Amino acid sequence: MQATTVVLDRDDIRRTLVRIAHEIVEKNPDHPVAIVGIHRRGAILAQRIHALTSELLETDVPLGDVDIAFYRDDYQSRPSAPVVHSTHLEFPIDGRTIVIVDDVLYTGRTVRSAIDEIFDYGRPARIQLAVLVDRGHREVPIRPDYVGKNLPTSHDERVNVRVAEVDGVDEVTIGPATKPEREAA
Repeated sequence: MQATTVVLDRDDIRRTLVRIAHEIVEKNPDHPVAIVGIHRRGAILAQRIHALTSELLETDVPLGDVDIAFYRDDYQSRPSAPVVHSTHLEFPIDGRTIVIVDDVLYTGRTVRSAIDEIFDYGRPARIQLAVLVDRGHREVPIRPDYVGKNLPTSHDERVNVRVAEVDGVDEVTIGPATKPEREAA
């Protein structure tokens, strides 16, 4: 049995999010930006990136979050009812650069669902993607614009992102999957 390994600790995550915030500001000098996190941990990471980008730009960058539970392409075939959170996009979407934030990019299906939901609220000028961890294994053509850490994995492994707001600790670990990852994504 493979042991669980910490690949990012609290300080690593903090430095990574600072770098991502700087990259977002540098890549979008002339475009109004909004940060939108995917529930659950992506929304928390988005709050942190929002604070950093707002500080760098010396203005309050719009912040939102989306719950993609009913936008998933497999929600009707999942064995249990989805946990549903509210979506908050309380700013104009049209003409804005939306930076979607998620914790782990795997198959790309979650991000595709988030894009579908955002387009239900308006027509952004463009959408960018920021992820803390890119583990590979794409099933749809999704590519992140901002990556904290590329972490090549097998389908038999699981990447866990823990955040202090939910889990009491900030860390990213990799370990054995408790069930086949193809079903969990």
